[in-house]
Amino acid sequence: MSHEIFANHAHVFPKDVRPDGTVEALLRTMDDCGIARAVCFATFPSQLGPGNEETNGWLAGKIRGNDRLVGFGVIDFDRGDLRGQVDRIADLGFRGIKMHPAFQKFVVDGEKACEVYARAEELGLFLSFHTGVHWHRIRDYQLWRFDEVAYRFPRLRFSMEHVGGYCFFEEALAVMLNNMHRGDEPRIYAGLTSVFDRDVNRAWNLSDERVYDLIWQTGDTASIFGLDFPYNDARAIREAIDHLTGLDLPEESKRRILGGNLTRALNL
Repeated sequence: MSHEIFANHAHVFPKDVRPDGTVEALLRTMDDCGIARAVCFATFPSQLGPGNEETNGWLAGKIRGNDRLVGFGVIDFDRGDLRGQVDRIADLGFRGIKMHPAFQKFVVDGEKACEVYARAEELGLFLSFHTGVHWHRIRDYQLWRFDEVAYRFPRLRFSMEHVGGYCFFEEALAVMLNNMHRGDEPRIYAGLTSVFDRDVNRAWNLSDERVYDLIWQTGDTASIFGLDFPYNDARAIREAIDHLTGLDLPEESKRRILGGNLTRALNL
């Protein structure tokens, strides 16, 4: 059975920053992989050169009028006016914010981050967090801190990308289960992004047994497939799709994971 794929987690860049990571390259990759729509993230400001345009405005201009791409903005924690940055992300028509505690070097439940969460919750923006080992002090992005975020902001919806990865899967699952109530819509989602790769992304790999446990424990409405473009190329993405569709899951579960859950989470 074929599936219409709406995938999360594509990083995009200006051509002079990463030629293989442009919006145009993403669209070609989507065509190569049979992906109908994708969420794309603005470039983190620290990855840009001095001559590059402000990142959220740049992405809004690049995807305007393209109904295959849904934009997520990013926050510059080196600037002030965090609430104002969230407002601008919403004003640009973006549906969410990409947040990477290890790369951006902020404490998950720290004061600055909570200022962002408070305004995102008010505006109904969805957050996608990197979780799992990423070469920064683990203390700042320990998985239990995401439970604190969920507790303090009970209407905030977010995904934990990589589901804690190889090292912290069980902690990520605990956060999800601690904030799920039978019959309620999920508000914390498992981002199945780069989790099937045993070679390049070993720190984020999840065994099939863990994926089955995730679905057994949380159901099939709380997991979202992601690309990690351009860090994963078309070949790697096709392999991930094939791996997921080859799992011993009902076809309806695969349909939800490959797009239905993301559509619902973003109110599209």
